[in-house]
Amino acid sequence: MSNSSDPITLMGSTARNPDLNWSQVRETILMLELAIAQIDVALRDSDGSVSVLTSTFTAMMGFMNDIQEEIAKLPEDGECKHIKDRVTRYGQSVTGMMQESIVAFQFYDKLTQRLNHVGVSVKHLSELISNPVKLYNPGEWVKLQEEIRGKYTMAEEVLMFDAIMEGGTVEEALARYRAALEESKKKLHDIELF
Repeated sequence: MSNSSDPITLMGSTARNPDLNWSQVRETILMLELAIAQIDVALRDSDGSVSVLTSTFTAMMGFMNDIQEEIAKLPEDGECKHIKDRVTRYGQSVTGMMQESIVAFQFYDKLTQRLNHVGVSVKHLSELISNPVKLYNPGEWVKLQEEIRGKYTMAEEVLMFDAIMEGGTVEEALARYRAALEESKKKLHDIELF
């Protein structure tokens, strides 16, 4: 017989065939574990592709810089000047598009950080819920909240966390987040990348 302070052992869902040991807490933990697994798979599947794209765009930026340097060496006379001007304009356009793409990849990086934070937070929540001693201890909940908040690396995440912990609605938390994100985007676009 298990002690009421023992962590809940996950043996799989028994919701379809409940018995005397059936527990909604165990079912909740299983669903949290599924969410963690889905987040982990999504992050792993996308990381490789984005890494390839990022390194490819970075290399392309280097080649574009080399091309523009070579074009600058061409003579400034006759038809060559017109071709040189057009190619220079095209090169500047492509460089601008690549810079925008690299900025988009930077926002993707933020997305993966956020999803990683969610996965870690849900894992810690699952561990807390599975342990009856911790589950009913407010100090353990405070510790969990402090751990989660302490892992955030982006100010927008902290604002959203604080809004929820202060009793705000999801909509209010998202409004705070969006406002901070817009401010962050403005600052990022003001930074010259290359």
